[in-house]
Amino acid sequence: MRKLALVRRPGPLLADGIVTHLERTAVDLDLARHQWDGYVAALRREGWQTIEVPPADSCPDAVFVEDTVVAFRDTAIICRPGHSARRPETSGTESTLRDLGYRIARIESPHSLDGGDVLKQGDRLYVGISGRTSRGAMEQIREHLAGEGAEVVGVPLSKVLHLKSALTALPDGTVVAWEEAVDDPAAWEPFVRVAEPHGSAVVCLDDDTVLMSASAPRSQEIVAARGLRVVSVDISEFEKLEGCVTCLSVRLRG
Repeated sequence: MRKLALVRRPGPLLADGIVTHLERTAVDLDLARHQWDGYVAALRREGWQTIEVPPADSCPDAVFVEDTVVAFRDTAIICRPGHSARRPETSGTESTLRDLGYRIARIESPHSLDGGDVLKQGDRLYVGISGRTSRGAMEQIREHLAGEGAEVVGVPLSKVLHLKSALTALPDGTVVAWEEAVDDPAAWEPFVRVAEPHGSAVVCLDDDTVLMSASAPRSQEIVAARGLRVVSVDISEFEKLEGCVTCLSVRLRG
């Protein structure tokens, strides 16, 4: 199976990125660029071909390319980000996926969707209803994927920016979560509780390997104890902007 990952280089305005749930702290742009290079290199070492989406340098948050699209099988649903300043980010992602042969669908006004609010678990898509993603956008996802065998489920989200900042899933589908960020923990039982906020973000690289943040060493140990190999990357500068390891790429399989 071909493994492709869309990525986008951090732009010159990265330090001005939007912060919602965290107190703003200074971002070192040179260090962020170095960390992004390390993130991309880690994907490549694990057999992923990376494809750079055209830059959107006027958009500080454009490096968080995951928020621009939800890909399911051969359909790419182009998002309409919840913050209006991020909406110009989507055109480069759309053109890239069109060139790759994806069927293009879009979230239409007045509804909004950030891709980081969508967790895919097999054929089920959990959609965080948040400050960035509306219930109407969730219904549009359901319409776009009608006939594709997708089940779309809405979940409340109020404590973090995006659903995948609170929880993700391991290769076998087991949910891992930072419980303090989950609105309704009972809805996800049973799940694996991680030890640090950034430990809840896991990128599945293959059936036996995951990528996690270096800022969550105890959570890495919890995941490794389940028999998985953990690839660690330092993305501290992006975490200052509420980013996580999932935000920096869109993983495609085809």
